[in-house]
Amino acid sequence: MPFFPKHSEVLVSALKKEEVLERLDVVTRDPNFLEYESRNESGYQFNGTLGIESFRISLVITKADSFLPLIKGKLEDTPSGSILFLDYTLFPGSVFFLGFWSSVTILLFFFFGFMADKPGFALISLFVGIGNYVFAWKHFMRKIKVSQKIFHELLNL
Repeated sequence: MPFFPKHSEVLVSALKKEEVLERLDVVTRDPNFLEYESRNESGYQFNGTLGIESFRISLVITKADSFLPLIKGKLEDTPSGSILFLDYTLFPGSVFFLGFWSSVTILLFFFFGFMADKPGFALISLFVGIGNYVFAWKHFMRKIKVSQKIFHELLNL
């Protein structure tokens, strides 16, 4: 099990690679957060970029969400359709902050437990760190299910 939240899946579709990319293109916008008018466009479900054989997308959101999954996809053609390899990960900034606060709570656990001789504070630090980590995993997995539902409907799976 990886330390940071991550999920992978492989989808087999009867659609050709070009058809999958066309369907994604209809519901994906290239984000330009400097243009206010482009943020108000409706009809898009994903932000991201599409390439020839791969894509990087995430759900369109109206308020900040630190545990929103970044979907990195790779497409391969097969004689009867296509195969999609999807990796769901946290955005790099979220990975940084989850790692930072996990490290801080572990350091506080060791400091209070061994140097300051305050076992109560050490246990509080440990439980806060574990709670933060569990919350991150649970919320990330919940957001993956939302993304998967939309993605599967898009491909009629």
